[in-house]
Amino acid sequence: MSDPLAYLITFRTYGTWLHGDARGSVDRHHNVYGTPMLDSKPALQAAERSQLRQSPILLTGAQCIMVAEAVRGVCRDRDWSLLALKVRSNHVHAVVAAPDLPEKVLHALKSRATRQLRAVGMVTSAARLWSRHGSTKYLWKPHHVEQACRYVAEGQGDRLGGEM
Repeated sequence: MSDPLAYLITFRTYGTWLHGDARGSVDRHHNVYGTPMLDSKPALQAAERSQLRQSPILLTGAQCIMVAEAVRGVCRDRDWSLLALKVRSNHVHAVVAAPDLPEKVLHALKSRATRQLRAVGMVTSAARLWSRHGSTKYLWKPHHVEQACRYVAEGQGDRLGGEM
């Protein structure tokens, strides 16, 4: 099999989309491509909310801009092609063409964003900013890349600060 053309990388801020959420969710037992997500389960969502170690994180406009700068910077430094980017108050979408595995791309984006936000004092060193892992979708064909870029650019609602 050939290498993917790009990846759709998505990661959420801490505590903003818990298992049992009405939007659906994915856990280690429900994460196979094309299979259904977990159904809405308010009791599960409430139980997860009670286990949060801090309040959920919602990024401000200025923080969204800083996260976008961090994503652009890591892509530039590693010679990855950033094809689309949208940073929202509770999640980040990036379409990235890179020779590395998508988990490495995801980790690099989250790490750089965290370091930059902490370096300028926009978050404390103790704050947990991101949920565990994220979504790493392989984009195999040009039309998949185009669809992902269109979704990132147009399927996210109003402009908020950190977008291409």
